[in-house]
Amino acid sequence: MTPRRGRAGLPPALDLYPAIDLREGRCVRLVQGDYARETVYRGDPVAVAREFAGAGAPWLHVVDLDAARTGRPANREVVASIVEAVRVPVQYGGGVRDDFSAEALLELGVARVVVGTAALEDPALVRRLSRRHPGRVAVGLDARHGELAVRGWTERPGATLAAVLAELADSGLAAVVATEIGRDGTLSGPDVPGLGRVLEATEVAVIASGGVSSVEDLRALGALERRGRRLAGVIVGKALYEGRLSVEEAVAACAPSG
Repeated sequence: MTPRRGRAGLPPALDLYPAIDLREGRCVRLVQGDYARETVYRGDPVAVAREFAGAGAPWLHVVDLDAARTGRPANREVVASIVEAVRVPVQYGGGVRDDFSAEALLELGVARVVVGTAALEDPALVRRLSRRHPGRVAVGLDARHGELAVRGWTERPGATLAAVLAELADSGLAAVVATEIGRDGTLSGPDVPGLGRVLEATEVAVIASGGVSSVEDLRALGALERRGRRLAGVIVGKALYEGRLSVEEAVAACAPSG
């Protein structure tokens, strides 16, 4: 489940992760993590998953927004149906706060689980899961101007992204999903300087999330480099749903050029 690499002599490719956010069984998008600012895009998330995978997406990024808020798996059946319906790996986030929930999702066929709130509250959980499931555990660090937010972005514990990355440096993670909440769902462009700081702060593969609206945004992320390291992937949501980008265009923009 490692990110793809570029051809010899070229920078590595970004892996595209089309986002499927679930709330009450529907495919939705929030603006800046605000549950009161929800847009329902499609009633059938499984059909969306098939569409994205059929268009060439190498991964899918599925989030249970209900579980992220409450810790209870509200959309587990939908997730299972998505995993069964597509042939590409599914990365899942939302409410993964204990061994049981992580193991249940991995047994369901999810390729990688993203631990968010628990990465701050119980770093030992991340280490245990990473040891048992190499390459299948990531952490999701969602921040506003460097200060992390948890529990579906409804609480701010005061921890900084850099401090948590330092705490988890030896945990064997497969990836870090870094989201700038202020950009998420806004189509205002990614936080390139902030993502550069994430690359500087960790040796783990970094997947960018938040604000992508165009081919130019994807090219900017593909060109981002710090200390000889580049981003491993990018999550794109609203731009796909609103027709700013097609999956085919996004995959092409993520490929090495030259």
